[in-house]
Amino acid sequence: MARIVECVPNFSEGRNKEVIEAIVDEVRRVNGVKLLDYSPDEDHNRTVVTFVGDPENVKIAAFNLAKKASELIDMRVHKGGHPRMGATDVMPFIPVSDVAMADCIEIAREVGKRIGEELGIPVYLYEDAASADYRKNLADVRRGQYEGFFDKIRQQEWKPDFGPGEMNAKSGATAVGARVPLVAFNVNLSTNNKEIAAQIAKNIRHLNGGLRFCKAIAIDLSDKGIAQVSMNMTDYTKTALYRAYELIKIEARRFGIHPIGSEIVGTIPMEALIDTAVYYLGVENFTMNQILETRLME
Repeated sequence: MARIVECVPNFSEGRNKEVIEAIVDEVRRVNGVKLLDYSPDEDHNRTVVTFVGDPENVKIAAFNLAKKASELIDMRVHKGGHPRMGATDVMPFIPVSDVAMADCIEIAREVGKRIGEELGIPVYLYEDAASADYRKNLADVRRGQYEGFFDKIRQQEWKPDFGPGEMNAKSGATAVGARVPLVAFNVNLSTNNKEIAAQIAKNIRHLNGGLRFCKAIAIDLSDKGIAQVSMNMTDYTKTALYRAYELIKIEARRFGIHPIGSEIVGTIPMEALIDTAVYYLGVENFTMNQILETRLME
């Protein structure tokens, strides 16, 4: 069985197509990796890239992406709806096939060290690769965002794992980690009131007593004239997508609004969508073995 690692870096650019393509080209140039998806979002001003490959070539492509982003993205002028602290904002490594989480932790450390030392960018290890428990949660690491990190980085507890002990004004800071697969799932609301979306996000996320494997924030989609609940479902096998969607419907009803659509950012495991379809169709005793594509791959 081939050894396969997935990498899902997020970049703080979702509007300039030439910059996005130049960054993504760094994946296309590396043999032994395959570009699966890249999803720019103008409102978030952010692009999520997904690629897979053998560990050694994934490390090469990941570093090259970060290098190109540091050359082309200037955080001093960046504005967008999504929280961010750097040009290459986050870079997680995920085990797919014949690779253990321990391998992805080592990959995160190697790539993070290169980014820190060769590019002069402060790097923080997070999730399973975190150097301390309080650094595991990406939201805690990124709190303060780019603007707040110039002071935050001077605090002893927020000394970077790799790279300089001061903020890189142009490129910001980068979080590099190892984690299980997550689903980036966003729900659009029939309102342009971001405060309502923020209240709904607060009520459904785990941090405030909501769904166990759900992180949620509010986003203002000004170009569309609506607000959005933007979520990371960190374990779709334990908190299904339909549970998050239904809870948002319940919370939205309190404000006289409702969901008007949803989106998946990047790739998603088939099982996550099948679970949702089975729930809404009321299918009984359904298994993944009934999926045609599953049987064809046996």
